[in-house]
Amino acid sequence: MPNDPDDIPCWQRIDARLTTSGKLSPADPERLRALGVRHVINLALTDSPGALANEAALLAEAGIAYSHIPVPFDAPDEAHFAAFSETMAAAAEVPVHVHCILNWRVSAFVYRWNRQVRCMPEDEARDLLQVQWDPAQSDHKDAPAWARFIGDPR
Repeated sequence: MPNDPDDIPCWQRIDARLTTSGKLSPADPERLRALGVRHVINLALTDSPGALANEAALLAEAGIAYSHIPVPFDAPDEAHFAAFSETMAAAAEVPVHVHCILNWRVSAFVYRWNRQVRCMPEDEARDLLQVQWDPAQSDHKDAPAWARFIGDPR
């Protein structure tokens, strides 16, 4: 979309209601609000490199609901995905932005959610995932955990 920012790291628009990215900066809550975002879900740990300090307060000041589901990069699990799915369902039809630090956690979660909840065709969901990364093709030491998480064991 023409108003989407090109300077928020790893920005990706999934559809009219859902956007994703890497880490946010202190100016981004107001920018997200201006884009219509009404709920932000953060999958990064509070001590992740580059994590936004006081994120919940900054989003509250911008009038944006906030959910934090901290997912250790080396150990995504079913409880994390259940919490994510419940949070997405509770957000109903409001515009949602999901982020972490590099959009790797998020891309895997959104891939599973697109496949399992939205029943998106595999090729379409995988294309969206691969904009950010592909755990099955990555040489990152934790990629096997993510490949298993998305149902693509190596």
